[in-house]
Amino acid sequence: MGNPTESPAINPNGRNTLERFFNCVNDVIEKPVTWFRESIVEPNRKVYPWYHQQFRRVPTIDQCYTDDVTCYFEANVQFKRDKQVDNEILSILRQRFEDCVLYEAPDHLKKCRPLLDQYEEATANWFTKYGDLGAYGDVRAAYMKQKHRMIWERRHGPVGSGMKE
Repeated sequence: MGNPTESPAINPNGRNTLERFFNCVNDVIEKPVTWFRESIVEPNRKVYPWYHQQFRRVPTIDQCYTDDVTCYFEANVQFKRDKQVDNEILSILRQRFEDCVLYEAPDHLKKCRPLLDQYEEATANWFTKYGDLGAYGDVRAAYMKQKHRMIWERRHGPVGSGMKE
C-alpha cells in the first residue's frame, strides 16, 4: 500500500455527481485566490521576522503643539520604545562584560577594560537621559529634564564640574 503517513489520493472527479459539483465550486473559488497569492502577493512582500519590525519615527515632544494630545501620545509611546531599546542595549553590554570576566578570569582587569569602559559610558548616557525620572517618567518630564540640564550647562558649565563663580 505505501507509507501509512501519506494521505490517500483524492479523486478529482469525485465519487458521485454531488461531490464533483462541490469540487468544481471549490476550484472556481479557491484557484484564483491561490494563484493571486502565490504569483502576486508573496513575491512582492518583504519577509522579515516580527522581532525586526521597524516603526516609523514620530515627531518628538518639542515638535508638538501644546494642545495636540495625539502628538503627545505618539511622542510618549516613541519615548517608551526608545527607553526599552536603550535598556536592552545596556543589558547586552553588561552581559558581554560579565561573560568576558568569567572567561578571562585571572586577567579580566586588563582584557575586559574596553568592554567595561563601553558599558560605563552607555550607563552614564542612559542615566543622563532617563535617570531620576522614576518608574512613571514620560516624555514631557524627560524634555523638562533636558531643558533644565541645558540651562544649567549654559550658566555653570558641564554638570559635575562645579559651579562658576
